[in-house]
This record gives sequence, C-alpha cells and structure tokens, in this order.
Amino acid sequence: MRLPTLRRARSTDPDALAGTARLDRRTKRLTGRLRPGEIAVIDHVDIDRVAADALVAVGVAAVLNAKPSISGRYPNLGPEVLIKNGIVLIDDLGEEIFERLREGDSVVIEGDSVLLDGEPVGSGVRQDAETVARSMADAREGLSVQLEAFAANTMDYLKQERELLLDGVGVPDVRTQIAGRHVLIVVRGYDYKDDLDVLRPYIHEYKPVLIGVDGGADALVESGYTPDMIIGDMDSVTDDVLRCGAEVVVHAYPDGRAPGLERVHKLDVAALTFPAAATSEDLAMLLADDKGATLIVAVGTHANLVEFLDKGRGGMASTFLTRLKVGGKLVDAKGVSRLYKQNISGSALLLLVLSATAAMASAVAVSTVGKAYLTVVSEWWDNLVFQLGHLF
Repeated sequence: MRLPTLRRARSTDPDALAGTARLDRRTKRLTGRLRPGEIAVIDHVDIDRVAADALVAVGVAAVLNAKPSISGRYPNLGPEVLIKNGIVLIDDLGEEIFERLREGDSVVIEGDSVLLDGEPVGSGVRQDAETVARSMADAREGLSVQLEAFAANTMDYLKQERELLLDGVGVPDVRTQIAGRHVLIVVRGYDYKDDLDVLRPYIHEYKPVLIGVDGGADALVESGYTPDMIIGDMDSVTDDVLRCGAEVVVHAYPDGRAPGLERVHKLDVAALTFPAAATSEDLAMLLADDKGATLIVAVGTHANLVEFLDKGRGGMASTFLTRLKVGGKLVDAKGVSRLYKQNISGSALLLLVLSATAAMASAVAVSTVGKAYLTVVSEWWDNLVFQLGHLF
C-alpha cells in the first residue's frame, strides 16, 4: 500500500517526522478515527496481524506503543506488517505516554524519542526489520509453552460450554430462516476484502444468509450487500448498519451481562442476546449450525493454529472447538480466493472471439438463409466496385 507523504518535523534530525497524535488503549476502536499521516498511540501487547492491517489501511505515519509489540510469548504477525509497510514503530514507551499526551497533540518523533513542544515526553525501542526478525526468532522458541496453554484453555472452555457445543443449549431463537440454506459469515479480519470480491458469483447464485460479525456487517454493506443478521458485542459496527434492518444478536458474557445491548436499545433497534464465553465469530457459526445451515462459508475468520495464537487470547480455544463441532459444513473463503485469483489471458480471450466468429461464419455459409444473404451481399459489393470504377 502506498502511504501518504509524511510531514517532516523542524529538527536537525533528517529522519524526524511530525504528526497529530490519536490515543486509545483499544487499537480496534482507535482505527475508526485515525486519518492518513497521523500517529497512533496504543497500549497493545503483541500486536496481531488484524490490528496491523487496520493501521496500515488508514495510512498512519507511526505507531507509538506503551507496551512491547512482541513480548516473546509467541510469534505474533503484526509488527512485521507495520515495518514492511514503512510505518515507524516505537515500543515500550510506558503508561506515562498516555498521561503526557492528549488527543490532537502535534508531536515529533526523533529516533526513539517522542517530543511535544520540543520537550521529550517518552523514549522507547524503535523497531526495524532486523530487530523484529530477531524478536520473532526468540518468540518461536517459546511456542511450545503457548501450545500447552492453548490446549489447557481448550479443555477449560470445553468444560464450561459443553452443553452449548454438544446440545446447542443457549442458542437463541431467531426469525431469520437458516434451515436448508448456505450461510456466509463475514469477520473484518484476514483478507476479507479479497475473499468477498472472489465470492460475488457464489453470493449471486446461492443467495446465502449473510451474517456480519461486528465490523463484518459494515464490510458487507461496503461491498454492496445487506446483512441478514449482525452478531457481536457491537463495539465496531456503525450506527447506520445497525439500523439497516438486519436481525441483531448481541454477544453477552456467560453471566448474562451484555454491554453492547444498551447501545442497540438507544438506536431503537430490537435485539436478542447470546450468552457464551466463545468469540463472536464462533457464536455465528454455532448459531448457523444449530439452525440447520447446509454449508457455512467463513470470510476473514481464523483458520489455522498460527492465526489462533496470533490473536493472543485464551478465548481463541473456543474457535478450535467450534470448528470441530461445525465439521464438514465449514468452508474457509481463503481457499476459494486462492483458487480463483487467476484471470483469463488476453491471448485466450482473443482465441475465444476468433473461434466464435469462425463458427458464426460457417453457420451462415452452409444454411439456406445464409447463402441467400451472402448472394445479396456479393451483388451489393460488385455494384459498389463497379460504381467506384466508373467514377475513377
């Protein structure tokens, strides 16, 4: 992605850059108000790829992280994405950075230091391709520990939610007709735009039930579709999309608390709740399976162990078990996008046109009507040649 031209700071350091600071401890929430060339101030241990992709998409000039972007617990993918796209990344600035900076401050980055009005307000570790590669190598050595923790979380989740997984206990009754139909579940995650693009013919032909998981509902609308259902904690879906007429299912904690429900009610939108310890994308799959979907196509979801660990949450154990539960119904759209990326070559298209033209000419030449038409055209041509010859 081509990034906007960075605004250079008035400094003796030729590599210094300046920009407007935007602060939020939740990266997902911050990306909604960032603008190209601004500086993101975050509090995010082990930046995952989804968060990094979102920061790249808005075109930030730099990322200032109060925490380590790679803690060493596991090889998370986000920092590589940021560095690869030319975004300055400074780590370990400490909690004080949120006290010393305010939203909208104009800050200057010099080396590994952050300046406000010419005074240093924080200093950290400036990452580059070499330091990130070294940290990733160290993190891979500790991967076995994370695998053990992942397995333990999986067993804990199975004990906690076995009735939901095995018998569908707690799945709400929805009005959307799912039985006997395909279901397309969209999460605003890995490669979701490419996957939605490739799936256009499939969506047109099969007309699946469209379920957006939080911001995935916005992704559907941006691609020209109207979601049939929105599932999630409602922290990243826009108000306009919530009002689009889709059935809304709010993800609640196991004890029934649903912080997102208040926002939905303020918009005067009816909603159901789905209490569970799983992730919102898992709830969408479990609901589709329980209500009789014949096929579930997943867009932007977590599909393999590396992606599960990259998210860095114990809750990702539910994703693993959900896929075991859904089984053969689940198709990941990433595989579809890889299969259909090749375009028809120009030579193949030209050959197709020539073949069609030759076939039409042959059909005209052998048919009675075609012969009569050719006779008329031949006489017209002879008359035209004769008249031109007479004139010159």
